[in-house]
Amino acid sequence: MKLREVKELLNADVIAGEEKLDMEVKTAFGADLMSDVLAFAKAGSMLLTGLTNTQVVRIANVLDIAAIIIVRGKKLPAETVELAKELHIPVLSTKFILFETAGRLYAQGIVGCLEKVEK
Repeated sequence: MKLREVKELLNADVIAGEEKLDMEVKTAFGADLMSDVLAFAKAGSMLLTGLTNTQVVRIANVLDIAAIIIVRGKKLPAETVELAKELHIPVLSTKFILFETAGRLYAQGIVGCLEKVEK
């Protein structure tokens, strides 16, 4: 699925990374706890989160996250937007809650970047 299709599916606004809307995405990970993102998210996945601080962008950059999807209609501070633009990380914002966002993506073939946590 192209990021452009994700934008349409989620009725999302593009906050940063308009030039990357033709990127192909296949997996996603949803969390508001960044320690979980660091532990479980995989490179190339979309990150679904309600967090809006610069740390989200920095973690996405370290993990090579394909795009950040901000849920619940949250607004990003200017410094977060600027950092995302500087690091060329697409950021989209949707008014759907995390559960609905994940469900809509899953119904269209986007799967989790891992199925379950292995011990």
